Amino acid sequence: MAGGGERARYWRYPELPGVDLLHAHYIRKAFARHTHETFVFAAITEGVEAFHYRDELVHAGPGQIALVNPDTPHTGHAGVPEGWTYRTIYPDAELIRSIAADTLALRGSVGFTSPVVDDPHAARLVVGVHRAAEEGNALAADSLLRLVTARMLRSHGGLVAPLPPRSAGARNAARARAVLEERMADPPTLERLAADLGTSPFPLLRAFRQVYGMPPHTWLTDARVRRARRLLDAGTSPAEAAVAVGFTDQPHLTRHFARSVGVPPGAYQRARGVGTYGNGG
Repeated sequence: MAGGGERARYWRYPELPGVDLLHAHYIRKAFARHTHETFVFAAITEGVEAFHYRDELVHAGPGQIALVNPDTPHTGHAGVPEGWTYRTIYPDAELIRSIAADTLALRGSVGFTSPVVDDPHAARLVVGVHRAAEEGNALAADSLLRLVTARMLRSHGGLVAPLPPRSAGARNAARARAVLEERMADPPTLERLAADLGTSPFPLLRAFRQVYGMPPHTWLTDARVRRARRLLDAGTSPAEAAVAVGFTDQPHLTRHFARSVGVPPGAYQRARGVGTYGNGG
């Protein structure tokens, strides 16, 4: 993807399974509130990225890494007029758990405690993962990924405490999420959803936001994009994926996909196998 001085490459190196890679420079780009099923390690190399992490606005600049745990709502936009450049790795949760067990004897769910860490050496390791993958050096890419993960877990992370027992409102939020997941292409109204769950719209709206960090309609858009990604990975065309997840058409999918993933669905899909820049929807 390129245009107006912005560029992005979202790809996967086959010899580094369970990891997606993004190298991008954004100026006007604004990521909508969204989540990832993976972890996010974003090493800023130029400029400043600003992003809302839960309810806090934070900034990351050169030598710093933005760290986001799976299923954690966040946004993203330029923190300075010239924008920002970063190299990001998206390792899946199982891979991170495996590295935590192998290197630190941490067994269970792990995560990071701070959304931004000031660690130039770790940032160089993230960049090194990218460069090794670009050069086809599988040994270096895998080794550097494990080194940077262990370093950040040791200094900025650890085991994640289990969630406390859920309140009635939280249970209703979870039930509402299950309904939206099942009826993604034809969701009910908030009033209908609340009535079916035996509650009222505003308490459900408030509980949903407290549990998932975003209101139901925003969560649904994010869930649609995530499911569309899985369909694209399986070879479904963008137009077919748009309809399958409940978007009105391919341009509707393209708009929301680019605001969450950083590239249009067509470019994302083309780059998955060959690792080249793509354009269009």
